[in-house]
Amino acid sequence: KVTVSVLYWEGRCLPTLRIDPRIFRALHRSTMASFDIPSDRRGLIVMAKVAEQCERYDEMLVCLKRLIATPPVGVLTLEEKNLLSVAYKNVVGARRAPWRTLHGFEQKSKNDAVVQFKSRMETEIAEICNDIFELLTDKLIPNAPDDESRVFYYKLKADYHRYFVEVLEPSTDAATKQRAAAREAYESAIKHAASLPVESPTVLGLKLNFSVFQYEIEKEQHAGYDLAKSTFTEAYERLDALEDEDYRESATIMSLLRDNLGTWAETLGIREEGADDGMAMEDC
Repeated sequence: KVTVSVLYWEGRCLPTLRIDPRIFRALHRSTMASFDIPSDRRGLIVMAKVAEQCERYDEMLVCLKRLIATPPVGVLTLEEKNLLSVAYKNVVGARRAPWRTLHGFEQKSKNDAVVQFKSRMETEIAEICNDIFELLTDKLIPNAPDDESRVFYYKLKADYHRYFVEVLEPSTDAATKQRAAAREAYESAIKHAASLPVESPTVLGLKLNFSVFQYEIEKEQHAGYDLAKSTFTEAYERLDALEDEDYRESATIMSLLRDNLGTWAETLGIREEGADDGMAMEDC
């Protein structure tokens, strides 16, 4: 049951929702099998938002996958698409971060426990990536109503092929396949982005991540730099045309582009005025 009110949960204010206490108990059950979720779209969205506030991203994802299967099947609003992106990003991020740590340990010493734990993270990352590939291919991309949605979904697909290839040995056939799939999805997104303003957050996020893919995964460093540079230059003069919320989001992505340009220019020996030094490569 959901009513409009103000709710405080662990010191956080949820300004528009009061949730039945049984929902909160469901969030803390030990297994996904015992997690009770609503069957209607409004209840699923509310539950997904509550799970996000509680940092229970696995349950958040369960709600959103149920939402996608609820009529109209595969059709999401912008808010729902963003919730889906947040859920998957945190679910896979909880594996990518330890994988990087374990990969660092493995470089220093070959410990069987580290190797096994790293292998487990790789398996889980692969399962998450294959899960989102199926969702995108079977339900979301075929039902995308416009180019903005197609760009969003193809970018999402490309990003997860990129995450997949990060944990594979670069010389393997599997890595080659994932790189090719990532490039194909990014290029499909770029094609559909032609009808959208270059300064929109959707297009900026796509080109930021594609430039990172070119620079970091494909080792096409000059191509990645050139894409980031042209994107930044084209969008810079047009930001003022955006509404407040889009402006803030686009400005954040522009900042990430600028940081990457500074780092890449230093590596490539290009003079880049006003760039910050020592920044890691970033995507959104």
